[in-house]
Amino acid sequence: MGVNLSGLANPVCVELSDLNGKSVAIDAYNTIYQFLSTIRQPDGHPLCDSRGRVSSHLSGILYRTANMIEAGIEPSFVFDGKPHEMKKDTLDGRRERREKAKEEWEEAIEEGDMKKAFSKAQQTSRMTPEISESSKELISHLGLPIVQAPSDGEAQGAYMCAKGDVWASASQDFDSLLFGAPVLVRNITMAGRRKMPGRELFKEVKTEVTELEEFLSSLGITREQLVDMGILIGTDFNPGVRGIGPKKSLKLIKEHGDLEHVLAHIGEEIPDYQEIRDIFLYGPNTDDYELEPGQVDRKAVLDLLTSYDFSPGRVEAALDRIEKCRTANRSKRSQRSLDAWF
Repeated sequence: MGVNLSGLANPVCVELSDLNGKSVAIDAYNTIYQFLSTIRQPDGHPLCDSRGRVSSHLSGILYRTANMIEAGIEPSFVFDGKPHEMKKDTLDGRRERREKAKEEWEEAIEEGDMKKAFSKAQQTSRMTPEISESSKELISHLGLPIVQAPSDGEAQGAYMCAKGDVWASASQDFDSLLFGAPVLVRNITMAGRRKMPGRELFKEVKTEVTELEEFLSSLGITREQLVDMGILIGTDFNPGVRGIGPKKSLKLIKEHGDLEHVLAHIGEEIPDYQEIRDIFLYGPNTDDYELEPGQVDRKAVLDLLTSYDFSPGRVEAALDRIEKCRTANRSKRSQRSLDAWF
């Protein structure tokens, strides 16, 4: 879920087309979970092939990637590595919530309450080795770069952004800002008209851009202080201090300067807070990645997706969109490079 900074961030809403020519490091697990959560049947069951294999994530990767490439965006996908040991409690908590939601989903189906069933089903999504590997296989066949992070994908994406290798880090969570991403993009794969969970209402979801320096300036704090705020609120690595949310943490940090002085003032302790700071400020990260896109392997994409019962015609149409736009985008970049000589 990441650090809760709701009410503090003031992102700029943009159209996908506004990001034309931008390269973006996408938090792959975060994005795949979105697809697994939202791309479902009316009773909440995920899309599956005739053998019972989940295919929601593959649908999302194919069609949402086509949308990004049509907009002129150059995506790369960053996959999580081994979770930090301090994330264990968070992961255990997520597992327990999934199990509880699964029971409530099954009860709702028995009761015939499809609205409740869909809402509860969205909370049961989990990453399996098959989902992870088939996602990587499809992304690779689409000729898109894959980066393997040593630990958190968000941390690696933020590192790549800070180095200037990509323009932005894309994730739904605000953790990317604590990890030091100069630019955070949210809703890049989810923009458009979306049904609100459990309600017959729809809302327009816009792609949002937050620039770290502007965000820090608006709050009147440093990045180090933002990390201290996150630790007070609660991160994936610690539960935070009860009763302290985004606004209260900001007030305390501005009044007392840093986490040590805040804890002394309120009489609380946070074990291993320096280690949590170091995770956000220093990694781990890797320089072992290549971001040059390759060619689409149409046959491999078709073979993979038709094995999951995708319609060959729809897959071909999506690939036509991708290849047409990539050719046009390469032509534009070549023309810009040529114009720079004159």
